[in-house]
Amino acid sequence: MRDGAVGLVQRRRRVSREEAKRLAGEYEASGLTRQAFCAGRGLSVAALDKYRRQYGQGSASSEGRLVVVEVMPGNSASKVSTALCVALANGRRIEVGSGFDAATLEQLLAVLERA
Repeated sequence: MRDGAVGLVQRRRRVSREEAKRLAGEYEASGLTRQAFCAGRGLSVAALDKYRRQYGQGSASSEGRLVVVEVMPGNSASKVSTALCVALANGRRIEVGSGFDAATLEQLLAVLERA
């Protein structure tokens, strides 16, 4: 340290498995961005991401989970056709028409994941 500056060292606190599960669940239900959720709890985004991967609903650990899919009858009179629609529990939806640009969808998903 120079000029008499005092260095502050912040130690990481270990989080129990139960607390990590709780935090992942709280985040999933919060509707907040990762940054906002973490700032309110003194948690790093990297730690939250780790907890979500291990215990969260939207995580890699949920691979193989079944989800409800509702098949909607097609309307041949409609000129605009939605090929895919993802409706989340919080009411958010992503609809993709037939012939969509996969690269653009990947970019959109990457932006949403960072939010």
